Amino acid sequence: METRPVDVGNRVAAEAVENIVQVGVAHFHSPAPVAPCQLPAVPGPFAGRVVELAELDRRAPVNVIVGTGGIGKTWLAVRWAHLRRERFPDGQLFVDLRGFSPEGRALASERALRAFLAALGVPHDAIPVDLDAQAAMYRSLLADKQVLVVLDNAADARQVEPLLPGGDTCTVVVTSRRRLRDLITRYDARHLLLDVFGPDDAHAVLVRRLGADRVAADPAAVADLVRLCAGFPLALGVVAANARTHPGLPLTEFAAELRHLDLPELHDTVLTWSLRRMSAEQRTAFALLAHAPGPDVGLPAAARLFDLPHGEARVLLNDLTDASLLERRPGSRYGMHDLVRAFATGLRLPASVRTEALSRVVHFYTSAAHTADRVINPSRPEPVWRGDPPVELPDLDTAQAWFDREHANLLAAQLVADHPAAWHLAWCLNDFHRRRDLRHDELATWRTALSAADHLTDPHARTRAHRFLGRACNELGRYDTAAHHLNQALKLSPDPVQHAHAHRELARTWSQRGDDRRALHHATRALEIFRAADEPVSLARSFNQIGWYTACLGDYDTARAHCRTSLALHRELDDPDGLADTENSLGHIGRRAGRHLEALTHYTNALTAFRLRGSTWQTAQTLSHLAHTHAALDRPDQARAAWAEAQSLYRRLGRFPDPDRADAGLHPAR
Repeated sequence: METRPVDVGNRVAAEAVENIVQVGVAHFHSPAPVAPCQLPAVPGPFAGRVVELAELDRRAPVNVIVGTGGIGKTWLAVRWAHLRRERFPDGQLFVDLRGFSPEGRALASERALRAFLAALGVPHDAIPVDLDAQAAMYRSLLADKQVLVVLDNAADARQVEPLLPGGDTCTVVVTSRRRLRDLITRYDARHLLLDVFGPDDAHAVLVRRLGADRVAADPAAVADLVRLCAGFPLALGVVAANARTHPGLPLTEFAAELRHLDLPELHDTVLTWSLRRMSAEQRTAFALLAHAPGPDVGLPAAARLFDLPHGEARVLLNDLTDASLLERRPGSRYGMHDLVRAFATGLRLPASVRTEALSRVVHFYTSAAHTADRVINPSRPEPVWRGDPPVELPDLDTAQAWFDREHANLLAAQLVADHPAAWHLAWCLNDFHRRRDLRHDELATWRTALSAADHLTDPHARTRAHRFLGRACNELGRYDTAAHHLNQALKLSPDPVQHAHAHRELARTWSQRGDDRRALHHATRALEIFRAADEPVSLARSFNQIGWYTACLGDYDTARAHCRTSLALHRELDDPDGLADTENSLGHIGRRAGRHLEALTHYTNALTAFRLRGSTWQTAQTLSHLAHTHAALDRPDQARAAWAEAQSLYRRLGRFPDPDRADAGLHPAR
């Protein structure tokens, strides 16, 4: 499209909106630097490992601590990290990669990166979906920073590599049961092979945990315990915990129970030994926690698992923590060492007790997710879920934080849930996944929901599952699969409103494929159905969708009329998301039609709205469009300012929509 001459009237009118645009551009700032402090609490009394601590003190960009389970790898890494925190003024990152979890599901690198980027101050909607883009953003944020990154319990080098910062200003400590030779070969990582404690260090551990007086009172028994625990820190810790909580028992009694054991029996024996000194309620709680879905548990979920009031559940959790069977984690969370969990999973528990407890905790997660989703989407109609709200989530920030904290547990809960809960969890997570741009998780949860829908009496369950699967596939660029699921949704449901929603999503599929005429057909069909069914919100959005595709086909007057109708409806409905999208469409129409002042006004309105709702990608795109529009109005300074802001956001996102036109915003639109 050729640029039209800019007359004096246009310049005056453009200046009238200049303040709005400049305020809008100035409003955005990259997040202030964040120095995360993610290290777990300082480990309990620590002794030994002097050589290893000194080795870690010798600076190396990547350090790999290797050893068998229970040897004290995490203990060493976290202890050293706390001792040397002053070396890392820009922060400390920590993640449990769950490489050897009894559940068999290691943490995906993408999920760890998302957590790190969020801890570094990147808004969730600005985090890219693609792993390579996430890793690039992460490396950019850590460039020239002094940050410690602790990657605990890694499965293999492939899981670790995306989490390595670029350059040599940061330090990485990896722990694993495997040697991770690829890290040594490719990154010259320093390798620390952790062996069992020697007699002196093992003796020092017992002194630190039991006190010098008790150890000195029975040196023969202490020598036996040191020998029988074979230098394993986990065994020494559990033995010491038991002895500390039973101060009246002589140490010779503890040593007698460990005699005649070979090494493979050691851990199971000392754990069994702990259980024998517990009440039946404590033993049941320990076994149940091993079956709870997800990597950790908070107090409310544990209370439902145990079927106890919060106060009594807290006492049980503290008892198990004191016995070294549970680990207290940040945020009042509790988790188990992999070896402890594997042991607890094998404990005998009546099937009915385990099944009922699992049902209770899954129902807790589903009801709480329902509560959080209703806070985030108060006006969204959704299927009925019976259950009182189990948590208080008074506002949007609290609800989003709850989803962030429990997300891994919700995904795990869906896999063991009954059919109604499995479907409903997908529904409740759907908007959260969109806001956080967790497209692969959205796809996985709706696949599970589709399988569950076969067993439900709700006639719309399977249709909706196909529709949301189609949407997830659209977002991931899998258009053939998207079309299959959306056509299945049309085929299965007799409900015209469900048909309309499927048509709207099919319109997106065909537009992404470059067929705007076919997209317009589906969007028009959706509008006709929504109008007949009296669905005002969906009707307003369909008018906007039709306006967009009509503009793409060159009929700007018709497109503008549809979008203005949409704008009026959204105002009546007080729908800020719909208003933002429609203002953006009207800007698109004005710019394509050469009506640049009109485009400037609408893009400015859209920019303000997108910022308010934290839509970083749409903010970047709108700034890019504003740059083109300013250039068309012969306003190079404003064009450069808008484009510079857009570039900053694109870099944060790790996404550039058109890399071949990196300076397109500085020239008149064509």
